[in-house]
Amino acid sequence: MKKYTVFLLLIIFNLFSFSVYAACRNPYVAADTPFIQPAAASGRIEIKWFGHSFFQITSSSGTVIIADPFGAMGFPMPEVWPHVVTVGREHGNHNNVALAKGKPVVLRGIKEGGDDWNVINYTFRDVLVYNIPIHQRGVPGNLSLRGSAFVFEMDGLCILHSGDISEPYNEDQLQLIGHVDILLQVIGGVYTIGPDGAKKIIEQVKPRIVIPMRYWHTIGQLDKFIDGPYPARFLQTNTITMSKDTLPSSTEILILKVSREGDL
Repeated sequence: MKKYTVFLLLIIFNLFSFSVYAACRNPYVAADTPFIQPAAASGRIEIKWFGHSFFQITSSSGTVIIADPFGAMGFPMPEVWPHVVTVGREHGNHNNVALAKGKPVVLRGIKEGGDDWNVINYTFRDVLVYNIPIHQRGVPGNLSLRGSAFVFEMDGLCILHSGDISEPYNEDQLQLIGHVDILLQVIGGVYTIGPDGAKKIIEQVKPRIVIPMRYWHTIGQLDKFIDGPYPARFLQTNTITMSKDTLPSSTEILILKVSREGDL
């Protein structure tokens, strides 16, 4: 808990270095900071799921972010040209930054060696990216591995990539996260949080859209996740477009479809 508190103080300190800040922050953090202005809604964003925890998020102006790019694990390897890459966990299924073409900015949630978190508070063109410290506790030997969730603010939307979290968020983490419109949520269980815990996270952050991830080897977890109380829709695509104006009025789960090697 002490590390989370220190991390929170560092984030708040960094917040004062910006004259304009995103609307995603918890309003209680911003309430005493009158020069912080909410980000205005704009155009449509695109979210594409490649499988596991690997997403590509593109703003209406064409800024491309990829999160947790995987290595070889049974999904086709996409060709991606991002401006920014985020790495929530230093593992081959999450940190294959070599997959990214061009010369993107790489934001790693964990410092080299894995003993502490980096403090990410970064703006690239029209996108703000910041991280939240998390733990993955379900590993053999009861080890507790550090990782990061990431928030992406673009076009007035707040998108939370949960990372490999193993339990609902604590108060320090919720303070860092702030408002959430779209939640990219791990549900796999065993090494991460499962369906019941993921539903508790939904209760905590109250997103309008939830996209489940990281359940390929535990497909039965998806059935448990969508058995209520939130309506769920299966899409025949791995891509959605969304704007602030087209968000549903209450929480909805969207299950995206990805190819696996052998399907093509």
